[in-house]
Amino acid sequence: MAHVADEYREVAEQLAAPAAVAGGPSWRSIGPWTVPNGQTYGRSRVNVSGRISAVAPDPADPAHILVGAANGGVWESHDRGASWAPRTDDAATLTVGAIAFAPESPGTVLVGTGEGNWWSHLGTGVLRSTDGGAKWAPLCTAPFVGQGFYDLAFDPSRTDAVLAATTGGLYSSTDGGATWTQRRAVRTWSVSVSPGGEALAACQDGLVRSTDGGATWNAVALPAGPTSFDRLAVAIAPSDATVAYAWAAVPSAGARLWRRAGGNWAAVVTPSDVSVGQAWYDWFLAVSPDRADQVYVGAIEVHRGEVAGTTWTWRNLSNKGASGDSIHPDQHAIAFEPGRPEVLYVGNDGGMYRSPDRGVTWQHLNNGLVITEFEYLAQDLGSSRWVLGGTQDNGTNRWTGSPAWTHVQDGDGGDCSVNRADPRAAFHTFFTMNLERSDARGEWGTWRDVSPPVPAGEGSLFYPPLETSATDGTTIAFGGQALYVSRDNAGDWTRLAFPTVSTASAMYIPHADQVFVGTTTGLLYRTTWSGNAWTALTALGTPRAGAWVSDIHADAADTNRLWVTHTTPGGGRVWRSIDGGANWTDRSAGLPPLPINAIEVDPRNRDRVWVAADLGVYQSADGGVRWQTFSDHLPNAFIGDLVLHPHARVLRAGTRNRGVWEIPVDGWMTQPVCGTQWNGTLAAGATQRWFTFDWPATWHVVWTVMPTTIRAGAPQVDWSVQVERTSSEYVTYGITVRNLTQEPVTFEGRYAILSRY
Repeated sequence: MAHVADEYREVAEQLAAPAAVAGGPSWRSIGPWTVPNGQTYGRSRVNVSGRISAVAPDPADPAHILVGAANGGVWESHDRGASWAPRTDDAATLTVGAIAFAPESPGTVLVGTGEGNWWSHLGTGVLRSTDGGAKWAPLCTAPFVGQGFYDLAFDPSRTDAVLAATTGGLYSSTDGGATWTQRRAVRTWSVSVSPGGEALAACQDGLVRSTDGGATWNAVALPAGPTSFDRLAVAIAPSDATVAYAWAAVPSAGARLWRRAGGNWAAVVTPSDVSVGQAWYDWFLAVSPDRADQVYVGAIEVHRGEVAGTTWTWRNLSNKGASGDSIHPDQHAIAFEPGRPEVLYVGNDGGMYRSPDRGVTWQHLNNGLVITEFEYLAQDLGSSRWVLGGTQDNGTNRWTGSPAWTHVQDGDGGDCSVNRADPRAAFHTFFTMNLERSDARGEWGTWRDVSPPVPAGEGSLFYPPLETSATDGTTIAFGGQALYVSRDNAGDWTRLAFPTVSTASAMYIPHADQVFVGTTTGLLYRTTWSGNAWTALTALGTPRAGAWVSDIHADAADTNRLWVTHTTPGGGRVWRSIDGGANWTDRSAGLPPLPINAIEVDPRNRDRVWVAADLGVYQSADGGVRWQTFSDHLPNAFIGDLVLHPHARVLRAGTRNRGVWEIPVDGWMTQPVCGTQWNGTLAAGATQRWFTFDWPATWHVVWTVMPTTIRAGAPQVDWSVQVERTSSEYVTYGITVRNLTQEPVTFEGRYAILSRY
């Protein structure tokens, strides 16, 4: 049976083919190039980017580093992280779990795809580079399709011997990673190999040891150790192979640390402030290259421990509290600069950080590391350069044209929205049913809680859907295990119960008086404002029972015209109705067999539709009858959200770990659009004003008054232009024309649209 990762690989190959339309529009990144003022758990702030899952300095060149983003691919730096370049945007998957340089040939590097901590199902095997990480090619797929990597380790005592720790077990290779043998069929998180060839592996059922290149493994008894672990990591001291450490999250027992010295393992004291609640997700262990008595452990925070005799001292390196520089929490990867054991690199949910002094001080390495994981996007339609985005663990961030985005709120950034009629009112969510509003366009420090009064015990998705009216009014809706609707920008709420037990997963508000909502089980409902109350939720037809509804679109001018998308594969994932949801037509033919996450419809041509798949964006010009790829220059990233700016004519995509991208759906303007708006006549010496209404505020327009009465010898007219911002989106131009002659003059009022963006 084909695995979902096989389908991803096939789609990626199609997207890598030449574009179907030469010279057509292409995508470009709008960042974030970096995000200053990012969150730490200390008092200091720091620049952030996105989740790092692997770090690998080049053993032959200390300035050369490779890092892996969870679903953002491999990135390369030749200046110790001061600048970065993406290297695997065209790979079958951008998920990265582990990176390892070959010790005997540092130009050879392996990458294990599929991030074990989260994106394991998208693993497509092992990539190899033979030029130090600039170019990559698939080395093998079997047996790793659909598995996620946690760790890769070369055996320095055996040429071409490699060990792999994955969600599917513990594997060994004797040919540099081309073929693999499964040695243990239990989840394995970590492997460590000494120069002498001793290998230790941290598995869900405990610590195991091999001395024959990974062919056979024997259990290692840890004193008072459990039979099963929530997480376990292992590391052999580089400076003394007789010393090793095992760092564990133990069910009902918290964090545990064991140290081997003199051949015996013994439990040692752990930091008092370690949290193991996310050990399945953030966890690492490393020993200082030059000191077997100094160890680094990662969980939500990074701690450094040192032992003198039998006395352990611990220091929190990532959260300095009231003084000192802190870094982002949720730790995933650690490495040391070759030849300089005091220099360490740490990768976490906020990106990359470097310490020159064993964690006492830190420098961020997040300039140019464009790996922010966006969950949802929102726009101000009165500006071509204003985007609000919720990001995984890096808060809510705003773009106003600069490569560096503005961090406007902390926490997990979920769904967000903007009041179309008054974009000063912006909304963002944290997680579950926690909603905030800003009345100052999302400026830092202007947010306040406007969450609906949700009864105790009533749940929701981690990131619940949020919508504001797509056309007018102050209607806003927020969906959990009930639908909450407000007609005054979240001032007062109405709770509408689902007729059957459901959880909202998508919503759309075509206008202020109607809300559509879809659920995780494929059910669709509608509520309408009766004039003094919201009607009870009315069930529509179900295009596909049991399939997760990911997005809804309703035509504001004709709400009988509906679109629905699903993320559940194995059936129809794009549906269209022209009778208000009573009947549905499957419009999935021609799309890849992947989840569909979002849909946008062109208000200028409602048969022109775009959908976002887990890989790629697709366009239809005939209402979904036929589809073509619309992904030129777009990385093979997971695309979670799409928003179309109708006036700037750009489509924007929020990706998971490759930032935000945009494309001019009609191509960028290459020459002005010119025309005559009106014809006029002025009496001798007269002055008059002409008005022209409802021009998009995003457009750059130049006005010219051109006489059509021929009279050589002196100027005939002059004019001035006044602008009135009549709404958040539109302007009125007033053009005052004065006849400079003593004769009547006729003229044209001409415009030149220089740009819509």
